[in-house]
Amino acid sequence: MLIEPAAYDALQALFIGFAFAGLLASAFELFTTQRADFRLLQAGGLAAVASVPVVVFSAPFLILRNTVRGRRIEGRPFIFVMLASMIASLWSMASGRVVLDLLHLLGGA
Repeated sequence: MLIEPAAYDALQALFIGFAFAGLLASAFELFTTQRADFRLLQAGGLAAVASVPVVVFSAPFLILRNTVRGRRIEGRPFIFVMLASMIASLWSMASGRVVLDLLHLLGGA
């Protein structure tokens, strides 16, 4: 079974996006001793502006983490989990494509 080059690129962007999102959120939590969350944008001022790249690129991880917790704790319906997973996957693919393009640009390829 052969995989099309476009499908391979999409899967690569998806996987890199999720991996980078988890890495960035975990690194943020390690260095700041606070949990990465969408509420970082509500801080206001320079802290909110500085947290925009963190939230944008770690969003797939944050969405899935919040969705799984919501399903387990609040008993949210499965359709909500499925829709949130689809949104996180699309976001991951977009951010993974940006990360891959930046890596190619920096690597000179």
